[in-house]
Amino acid sequence: MIDRILGRYGEGQIASASFDKGFTRAADRELLELFIPVVVMPKRARKNEVEAQAERDRKFVRLRRQHSAVESDINSLEHHGLDRCLDVGLPAYLRYVGLGVLAYNLHVIGRELLARERAQAAA
Repeated sequence: MIDRILGRYGEGQIASASFDKGFTRAADRELLELFIPVVVMPKRARKNEVEAQAERDRKFVRLRRQHSAVESDINSLEHHGLDRCLDVGLPAYLRYVGLGVLAYNLHVIGRELLARERAQAAA
């Protein structure tokens, strides 16, 4: 996946890459660090002192939290109809994704309008 991203945007254009805990391999990390300045690849098992210190770094923690936010957004999209695409072909898939994002955005807007309404009623 990183090969495709680097091929599309070019070397030096990607500031960081974040991975789930299951993708921790020293060889992969070393290879990625040649092309990407900050690689967020948390280790699942016991960490030595150097690994623990690296995972406590402010930049690492900030990027790890952003990764969690993206995972949360993906989960929300799945719960709003974007969990399985039964349509065939790229145009149908793109339409399906667009409708899923639209449904999620309508839900967020509705939640905000209800919160404003409640705040006005309480005031």
